[in-house]
Amino acid sequence: MANRGIEPNLPGHSDDDGFKWVIDCLQQCLPRAADAGVTLGLENHWGLGRTAAGVLRVVESIDSPWLRVTLDTGNFLEDMYPQMQALAPHAVLVQAKTYFGGGEWYTLDIDYDQVAAILRAAEFRGYISLEMEGREDPMTAVPKSLALFRRAFAGTHV
Repeated sequence: MANRGIEPNLPGHSDDDGFKWVIDCLQQCLPRAADAGVTLGLENHWGLGRTAAGVLRVVESIDSPWLRVTLDTGNFLEDMYPQMQALAPHAVLVQAKTYFGGGEWYTLDIDYDQVAAILRAAEFRGYISLEMEGREDPMTAVPKSLALFRRAFAGTHV
């Protein structure tokens, strides 16, 4: 957390090495996923997937309908909305984070009206899951989160 998702390379290796390993591994998994009818979603997270550019480098290198993106709204600590916009056309799932009561590790102020507009513009048709990372009691925070999402995404195909 102190490094904001920036992971050091293994000694003697580069980001290019890491991307090659990830791409090679996913290419080995994808035939099995395709046979099972399962779409894999690569999430924007720490390390190589910390930025939309990193996630897209993998997804576009493989160019398979069985590898898409899991867009996590709470994992972009810089340039949040432009990065979401870059991933939205490739997204199969959106993990929408809320932080009622303050976050466990950090708190982001996410404008879900803007997120909905980004997803609408990208013609997103997947699922949106709630990932509640706040400290508030889930019995109150989850209903608040769902109400927030229903209002933001009302009347859209999202």
